[in-house]
Amino acid sequence: MIWLYRLLFLPLLLLASPYYLWRMRRRGGYAAGFTHRFGEVPALPPKQAGVARVWVQAVSVGEILAIGPLLEGLQREGREIYLTTTTSTGYRVAREKYAGLTIGIGYFPLDFWAFSARAWRRVQPDLCLLMEGERWPEHVRAAEVRGVPVLSVNARLSDRSFRRSLRGKWLVRAMARGITRFLCAAQRDEQRFRALGFASERLATTGNLKLDVTIAELDAAARAQLRRELGLPDAGLVLLGSSTWPGEEASLLAAWQAARGRGLAVSLLLVPRHAERREEMRALLDARGCTYHLRSQGAATTAVEVAVGDTTGELRNLTQLADLVFVGKSLPPHDGGQTPVEAAALGKPVLHGPAMSNFRDIVRSLTDAGAVRQVATAAELATVALELLGDEARRGQLAKAARAWSAVNRGATARTLQEIAAALRG
Repeated sequence: MIWLYRLLFLPLLLLASPYYLWRMRRRGGYAAGFTHRFGEVPALPPKQAGVARVWVQAVSVGEILAIGPLLEGLQREGREIYLTTTTSTGYRVAREKYAGLTIGIGYFPLDFWAFSARAWRRVQPDLCLLMEGERWPEHVRAAEVRGVPVLSVNARLSDRSFRRSLRGKWLVRAMARGITRFLCAAQRDEQRFRALGFASERLATTGNLKLDVTIAELDAAARAQLRRELGLPDAGLVLLGSSTWPGEEASLLAAWQAARGRGLAVSLLLVPRHAERREEMRALLDARGCTYHLRSQGAATTAVEVAVGDTTGELRNLTQLADLVFVGKSLPPHDGGQTPVEAAALGKPVLHGPAMSNFRDIVRSLTDAGAVRQVATAAELATVALELLGDEARRGQLAKAARAWSAVNRGATARTLQEIAAALRG
């Protein structure tokens, strides 16, 4: 099977490369470390006798932020960590946050045997961790032939991935043969892997690392300073669109305008999922006649009605300014949803659309705890947002429930570290 993968990889890479090169150019930031894609590795220290070296692959910003407590735990236990990521934003955030926890940070190599083998010769890991849906066959094969265990951490199967996998169970199992153990984010994920024919001894539910998130909360002075930099008034409510996708910003603008029409003092803070959409945001806000400021332009000089957080890695801080949060990629035609975990951990009342399949178990748990509200349409978003913005007591109930939910749904990091220690013992 690996030989078929190798034969197909280069032709498919050549076919897909124009699109990926265009996307890399559009997003920017890929020049530094570009040779890592071909198996070049940043200079790493020589291996130390008796010290385990762990190669951690986390695809982008969300996964990079989620692994912070895990990396800290690995360092406390005396492990060496080489961290790779796939996106330029993930790479930048990793370098900003984890330089002191790792022996090196790079881009994950293209999963072609020559590039993978080159990287493996230089890293020489004793254990590999793949976050969430990462299943790179060449990388896993390289581990298998060297006798290096591979753990799929926070392993999950979305509804779409599961449906596709059911049509080719044998192929899925063959490509994942070298993965030693799947540490599933939820019981549903473990059940799905079992339905695909994976043996029970390769499966464990350790919980979702994203629920162990620890966020440094800003003090009052820092929040006030951030408001001024964004151009938000010193007083008044803030409605946040968190990691929004096309079309959702227009729905939030309608909700915000409805609240303003009722006499509520409320500003709108929009944080698009992809910062490079800033020109779309500018065109939308110009068409609506709003005063606005883009975070990427530096500190605002005057107060505005709408602030746009078109930067990367600041969502946790920006969320702390919100009185009500709408979680993006959840209104049709979008599907999957963005994470509500950080907003809940910060004790924010949260709204989301019906399309949260990527966080189905988390949303169900939050709903059972009375910590979120679902809206089915853009019109309902406006109605419910207006209701909550005008009801401080109800917002307070949602916020209290969110913090309580976050407090009781921790522990995945400790369970994952136990599995890592067992894998290293062999």
